[in-house]
Amino acid sequence: MPGDFLDRIQRGPILCDGAMGTLLYDKGVFINRCYDELNLSQPDLVRAVHLDYLVAGAEIIETNTFGATSFRLARHGLADKVHGINLAGARLARESVHTKGDAAFVAGSVGPIGVRIEPLGKTSREEVRTAFREQAAALAEGGVDLFMLETFGYLEEIHQAILACRDSAPKIPIVAMVTIDEDGNCLDGSDPETFTSKLDEWGADVLGCNCSVGPVAMLDAMEKVRAATEKPLAAQPNAGMPRNIEGRNIYLCSPEYIASYARKFLRAGVSLVGGCCGTTPEHIKSMAGALRTDDVKQAKVRIVHEHKTSSAVEPPALARRSRLGAKIAGGEFATMVEIVPPKGIDPAKELAGARYLKSVGVDAINIPDSPRASARMSNMMLCILTQQQVGIETVLHYTCRDRNVLGIQSDLLGISAIGLRNVLCITGDPPKMGNYPDATAVFDVDSIGLVNIVSALNHGLDIGGNPIGVSTGFSIGVGANPGVPDIDAEIRRFEYKVEAGAEYCITQPVFDLDLLERFLKRIEHCRIPVIAGIWPLTSVRNAEFMKNELNVSVPDAVLDRMGRAATGDAARAEGVNIAREMLAAVRHSVQGAQIAAPLGRYSSAADVLEALGSSAGAKV
Repeated sequence: MPGDFLDRIQRGPILCDGAMGTLLYDKGVFINRCYDELNLSQPDLVRAVHLDYLVAGAEIIETNTFGATSFRLARHGLADKVHGINLAGARLARESVHTKGDAAFVAGSVGPIGVRIEPLGKTSREEVRTAFREQAAALAEGGVDLFMLETFGYLEEIHQAILACRDSAPKIPIVAMVTIDEDGNCLDGSDPETFTSKLDEWGADVLGCNCSVGPVAMLDAMEKVRAATEKPLAAQPNAGMPRNIEGRNIYLCSPEYIASYARKFLRAGVSLVGGCCGTTPEHIKSMAGALRTDDVKQAKVRIVHEHKTSSAVEPPALARRSRLGAKIAGGEFATMVEIVPPKGIDPAKELAGARYLKSVGVDAINIPDSPRASARMSNMMLCILTQQQVGIETVLHYTCRDRNVLGIQSDLLGISAIGLRNVLCITGDPPKMGNYPDATAVFDVDSIGLVNIVSALNHGLDIGGNPIGVSTGFSIGVGANPGVPDIDAEIRRFEYKVEAGAEYCITQPVFDLDLLERFLKRIEHCRIPVIAGIWPLTSVRNAEFMKNELNVSVPDAVLDRMGRAATGDAARAEGVNIAREMLAAVRHSVQGAQIAAPLGRYSSAADVLEALGSSAGAKV
């Protein structure tokens, strides 16, 4: 055994190894393989990589277990192999150290699970912590000297990893490293001062950055990290940014260049240096040579406490955010009509429809985001045009399908600046449902995570918890479907949305009054204003489509009434009659109605709203 790791790092710089995946790939292991499983099926291959790094001069070698949590292994059907893969990984590394005869340390590599966790995802903190705990216990059993938590982009996830390691093996030191962008910020937006203080507060013994960027950007970040903590620091950059050459990602930084930055890292106060993606034993050998010189002086630790503005602001009351918000907050019955964006670049028909609907007293225009995953004009642009040219408020459907969390935040900041205030947070239809089924989806978060992001912006905080100065002032709506088969799951998701900050909801089209009443009763404990979706059917085929393909509950009696209509005009008239009856029936149970205008027939929506009579503006 090499002795105590924390004692060793206090005595001077220490060199870690480089990339594992890069070398395994170079040795012929395709990227679709589970690299962690090689600990069981090809141990000699993994052992050879460890030995190459030890020969190059590494004093720490990491186990081949970066993705060996149940979450990641499940993608390869190996979720039941967590213990075996991690135990084998630790023992292979330890055997390699004994074979070489060195007093090197073995670091148990722990990487992110690869899914979003609360509040941005549906995976709970406890589920994540349990997965990390299982991995850490196996690594500890295998005899690791330290845990190496690496490439974490989200602070809440690395927090759970730290807690899990302390749960499983409280005496084993923890090196905690986040991955950063070119600006030095963690992928959740946290700046170096923020993530440093958090890692320090959570009990990491050594903290720093690895992966994602090359030496230059990482050095800039580490200088800020050094000014924010007295803890030992770690830095393991990539060998530059990858270049795609003939279908392969190639890292172009030479060993000599990486070695020169190893010395710069030490001067900046870093104690543990190594390499990440693209680095090889040649890079580590050059770094070892650079660290052996005696003219490298480490920076003195000088903590700089920067004054930050208040972390959060209180958003305006809902009644002050928008006219629609005021109506909902005041208990008045709100009316909306849905206008679908055009498939081309001419919105004249839609704007004319909005003018007509404004003239008949509709409160807001609801504009969906590429419904049914069809390619249409941006609903953001149509919202802006409608508000600017028609003078009626809009409700922007905002989906998670096409955007990552950074794009989501950028969009929301922009639409707040332009004056859009009503946002309906929905997950969105997958591309396979639409006319471009080969298009890819993002779904970085679902609607629950989106509500958390919007609510944070309303409190003046970005996704990293950093202040943005003022509230975005959104009224936050969500969707609900009272007719789904698994209503228990729908209620749970509704509870999560309300907890995240939802302020009203719009239901899927309602054709079954009993179903809606049962739903309203189920949400009494977390009730927010409910806007009922009302859809004037256009034909029996339209009714069948709603029932069988959109998962909307359409009673047989409604199907029968639509089926008895002799002509198309008669069917559309019957659809309006059914919608009017539903609106009248739900009038005193909900706080508003959203009326659809199938095929752009805005007059049909107005005909439905006539069922409200002169009481449309009365309080419920």
